[in-house]
Amino acid sequence: MQGLEALIRRLESLVERAENLLPPPPAPPDWSAIAYRWRGRLMPVHHPHKIRLADLKGVEAQKAAIDRNTRQFVAGRPANNVLLTGARGTGKSSLVKGVLAKYAKRGLRLIEVDRDDLVDLPEIIELITGRPERFVVFCDDLSFDASEPGYKALKSALDGSIAGAPENLLIYATSNRRHLMPERMSENLEATRTADGEIHPGETTEEKISLSERFGLWLSFYPFDQDHYLDICMHWLRQFGIDENSALAARQEALQWALQRGSRSGRVAWQFARDYAGRIK
Repeated sequence: MQGLEALIRRLESLVERAENLLPPPPAPPDWSAIAYRWRGRLMPVHHPHKIRLADLKGVEAQKAAIDRNTRQFVAGRPANNVLLTGARGTGKSSLVKGVLAKYAKRGLRLIEVDRDDLVDLPEIIELITGRPERFVVFCDDLSFDASEPGYKALKSALDGSIAGAPENLLIYATSNRRHLMPERMSENLEATRTADGEIHPGETTEEKISLSERFGLWLSFYPFDQDHYLDICMHWLRQFGIDENSALAARQEALQWALQRGSRSGRVAWQFARDYAGRIK
């Protein structure tokens, strides 16, 4: 009996020593922030990049749609997950940051999740379920292959899991690809044609479409023409304190800047305005 008691005491000592070697449990999230990054846990971003929706030019229809959808969401009314796709530098991610800046005081919160961390979506959902805030999970520049685990996790979170999504969660994703996945010429060979001439996509194409169509709201973005690009340049030059005459005189330089970059976009216009304002000031 004494030997058994000694063994028990020794085992208890070993368990206690092992517990001391384990990392402490993670601290609860800091719910005072308005933006977060997911790094295995919610990391608060105390100084998020704030953009005013009024500063985003040339995307008025897209701006109105995402603003309306987000306004419904923060008011507790039905709203859709959003997929923003199209040309680079045209304001897709900026629109998401813009609605955060506009609706943060009404309880909107943003959680940025990288593609490789989408497998943790069930854990994120468990954390925020029941919270009074309204959360948008933000996936920027999203693109992957069907074999990646994040692909299946995102499909389930959007629509397809036996567990329903919480009413205080939406997913906003941006991508340069309409269907979020690479499209190959060989997939056209899978298409079938019926006797009356109808064409049906192959299984690979159907699988790719099945992800993007789970987003209830699609917003498409297109390259800007020259006039739109110059309007955005003028707007940002004024925001940087450049007077009207100097801004008008910069138009030719703005066009040369876009030619060198091979793109006319809102991002390129903003970069030009920063460079020009910094030089002449």
